[in-house]
Amino acid sequence: MSSRPASPPIGLRLTRTSRAVTQAFERAMAQAGGSVSTWQVLLLVRSQTWDTQSELADQLGITGATLTHHLSALERKGLVRRWREDSNRRVQRVELTGEGLELWGRLREVAGRHDRLLRSQLTDDEVEQLGELLDRLAAGVATEAGGQASGRSA
Repeated sequence: MSSRPASPPIGLRLTRTSRAVTQAFERAMAQAGGSVSTWQVLLLVRSQTWDTQSELADQLGITGATLTHHLSALERKGLVRRWREDSNRRVQRVELTGEGLELWGRLREVAGRHDRLLRSQLTDDEVEQLGELLDRLAAGVATEAGGQASGRSA
């Protein structure tokens, strides 16, 4: 007798849901003249919560080379301005241009609408519960990955 789960595996459901939510967000960003990656970079550049470009890359979860590629593309489009500090030529600064601020504002509205759409299907308590459940799933995967990395078996 097989012990078949009563519902599809959690990972499969999570992957399908993530794909649907991500694709909807990507379409909405494209319609506003941007992309998810552009939004993420503009948002962090605007926030100024980082000191170096490597810290910015870390906050985005990408490599420095990938960030350089994104920033170069945004600079060519006139959305960001980069310069080296006079006191330390190794430090590169980045800020949004006027056009970058305008696009950031448009994409911010799209992100807000998308978040409100997602929340519209849930109560405030369910949103909080979902956040806690997602955190627990991530923590469980991180714990398992840590155990495998150190040679322990689960």
